[in-house]
Amino acid sequence: MAGIVVGIVALPLAIAFAVASGVSPEKGLITAVVAGFLISFFGGSRVQIGGPTGAFIIIIYGIVEKYGVDGLIISTVLAGIILILFGLLKLGILLKYFPQPLIIGFTSGIALVIFSTQIKDAFGLNIQKVPSEFILKWTAYASNIQTINIYAFLITIVTILIVIFSKKITEKVPGSFIAIILLTFVVKFFDIPVTTIESFFGEIPNSFSIEIPKIDISNLSVYFAPAVTIAILGGIESLLSAVVSDGMISGNHRSNTELIAQGIANIITPFFGGIPATGAIARTATNVKSGGRTPIAGIVHAITLLLIMLFLGKWAKLIPMSVLAGILIVVAYNMSEWRSFISIFKGSFFDIIVLVTTSFLTVMVDLTVAIEVGVVLSALLFMKRMSDIGEEKITTRIDSDIIEDYSEIPKGISIFEISGPLFFASAKKYSEMIKEVGIDSCILIIRMRHVPFIDSTGLNNLKSTIRILKQSGVTIVLSGVNNIILNDFEKTGLFSLMNKANIFDSFDKALDFSKFKLINDCIKSFQ
Repeated sequence: MAGIVVGIVALPLAIAFAVASGVSPEKGLITAVVAGFLISFFGGSRVQIGGPTGAFIIIIYGIVEKYGVDGLIISTVLAGIILILFGLLKLGILLKYFPQPLIIGFTSGIALVIFSTQIKDAFGLNIQKVPSEFILKWTAYASNIQTINIYAFLITIVTILIVIFSKKITEKVPGSFIAIILLTFVVKFFDIPVTTIESFFGEIPNSFSIEIPKIDISNLSVYFAPAVTIAILGGIESLLSAVVSDGMISGNHRSNTELIAQGIANIITPFFGGIPATGAIARTATNVKSGGRTPIAGIVHAITLLLIMLFLGKWAKLIPMSVLAGILIVVAYNMSEWRSFISIFKGSFFDIIVLVTTSFLTVMVDLTVAIEVGVVLSALLFMKRMSDIGEEKITTRIDSDIIEDYSEIPKGISIFEISGPLFFASAKKYSEMIKEVGIDSCILIIRMRHVPFIDSTGLNNLKSTIRILKQSGVTIVLSGVNNIILNDFEKTGLFSLMNKANIFDSFDKALDFSKFKLINDCIKSFQ
């Protein structure tokens, strides 16, 4: 029963997403059927519902416009291969670490783009070819506003109202489904002059066919960038959906298995005429709320859509385009996450930069560039923040707390503490300060209790500093070094510069060692 309910929910969305993506309506249905079945059958989540989603609209639209349907098939298949590699390499956990401002940024950007693509059908504007660029698109709308079809506009408004307020009457039947059935009947019965799927796309096929794209191996590389975008976005959305559903059923999904299932679906579906697919949060939530607890519900959802396509698909051609526009405007509003968008402006300046940049690039350039720049920018800003934290610790470097606890530290022993990761953004500054503190000492204790990791730059800088201090006759003692960093020290040959016996797991032991074992070598020179 849950599968049947989700199948009804998915029907208008599958058609709407396909139309908005610039492809024929049946491609959305085929995707919901084939990918929906495969994702449920092979997936790592018991309740995940797969199919076309709003997030892919601008990607698909851009690929079809630039490379055609063959390019879309190739890009989707490559994305499927990438997703399988993500799963086999157990990278599912990494996709969970995309920062929220990045995700909210491109999600809200996608929502705005989806909304902007629906204005033509929502107002019934007479525009032969809508430009793909955001500014040019709105310019075209403004210059053709006099061609507005008042019937289409009213149908759009009624659709939005039905989708929003139908929940107060019934939650079992989705508002989008009610709007399509009711308004399609009204338009047909009263012969209202508005554009329909039939007048725009023609007949909707009620059968499957295998599509083999023409592949030019020499141009295969041009599809790699859109394929990576599809893979990353599909991976993120499917895992977010799985995490949400875990909370609803108190379960645990297998992220890498889920990525492999998404990959399989995206490799196979395009050959049947489908488009990119991923886990759909809204349909998955509907599945759970309807009682679905096993993959059977997802499989039944796919079978339900298949039966509708085979036996009722011919009626879908009568659906007005303005009804689909109204449904997608509501989808765009729900995707916008405007509350989360505003809340980020109350937080860190760095988060605001990532949010605004990613959102702007999604709208004004494209999603591929937005994700690439967003990921790199997030990483750079994270490193900047970690470096700033390190520099704050450095400026208050010396150990007033230590001196209070150990008031009888002999002259000749200096202490320096590294706080935070010793990586390339902070390594040089730390090295300079360590040399400054240690150069006039007999023994330098370097506390590393708050150092979670060291990268190659940090290791090289630390080795260089130890070498310089050793040449100046300074003995280096390390305390609080964790096992991971000890292994790195051993692999990189740091123990050839200093004795392994000079490394301790606690500061007390390091201080005792320094006071009672080494201080006798040079204490007289400091008296």
